[in-house]
Amino acid sequence: MTNPSVTTRIERWPVAGAFTIARNSQTEVELIVAEVSDGTHVGRGEATPIYYEGETAELCAEAIAMRAKARTPLTRESLLDTMMEGAARNALDCALWELEAKQAGKPVWQLAGLPQPAPAATAFTISLAEPATMEAAAKAASGRHAMLKIKLDADRIEERVAAVRRGAPDARLIVDANESWDDLDIGAEARALAALGVEMIEQPVSAGEEDLLLGLGAPIPFCADESCHTHEDLDRCEGRFQAVNIKLDKAGGLTEALLLAEKARMRGMAVMVGCMLSTSLGIAPAALLAPRAKWIDLDGPLLLARDRPGGFALKDGLLVPPAAPFWG
Repeated sequence: MTNPSVTTRIERWPVAGAFTIARNSQTEVELIVAEVSDGTHVGRGEATPIYYEGETAELCAEAIAMRAKARTPLTRESLLDTMMEGAARNALDCALWELEAKQAGKPVWQLAGLPQPAPAATAFTISLAEPATMEAAAKAASGRHAMLKIKLDADRIEERVAAVRRGAPDARLIVDANESWDDLDIGAEARALAALGVEMIEQPVSAGEEDLLLGLGAPIPFCADESCHTHEDLDRCEGRFQAVNIKLDKAGGLTEALLLAEKARMRGMAVMVGCMLSTSLGIAPAALLAPRAKWIDLDGPLLLARDRPGGFALKDGLLVPPAAPFWG
């Protein structure tokens, strides 16, 4: 079997304002796009390099080029054994999914045995800022989004969450500490946030410090993000986290993401499907996991100054899949 040809390109997309979390602030996101072709059909995949893991778009492009030169078959299954998880594998895996779908004359969701994509409510991220700024952002978003995800660090936690609650009194709230609470009384913080109506806390501790969550008796679940990339990370998460945030860029593609979702479910862990800053091309494969998720956080394109034409739309608080063929 002849391997498909592979090309990559690096794209830069402006953020709407700034996207600020505990570890950094971004005004632009750099993406890697892979295309695979059999001479008749072209499959595409977009990924966002995980900067906190040392990834860059240039390194991703190099990794994809090296894999394309290998003499072994270029298939989704072979990628699991020949590439590390991460953005490079994600871009290539998603491109291969779309190529297979076009070759088979059926959409990816059918190939994967999944439900057809449907409108779904997504969380909208409130960036870390002064409490008054976060309150205003929550008020502006509350009419369009039923669930808000609050970015936090270790400073003024309750004050910031209370400000968001004032701005959006009826919204569902989840928070993301991005590994910043190692030195805090995490159980006390969880109880305080539960009193403010927060229903889940994402990644309160640094990856590698999961044991800090043992025996806390928190009233709301903890969700692993940085601590869980693939199904092989579930052992260190079980008993510490009650849910996992599945992002294709961490998992290294839709193929591993589907496996991770199933393995998490078998352990009784809830699933969140999330994303990095991305365009709708990166969201389309991730959205296939939405029916399996308790929390959906696919607002990547909504945080950009612009998106690809024909991508996802926000309507009545729901993220609506493209009407015309877009990906897969």
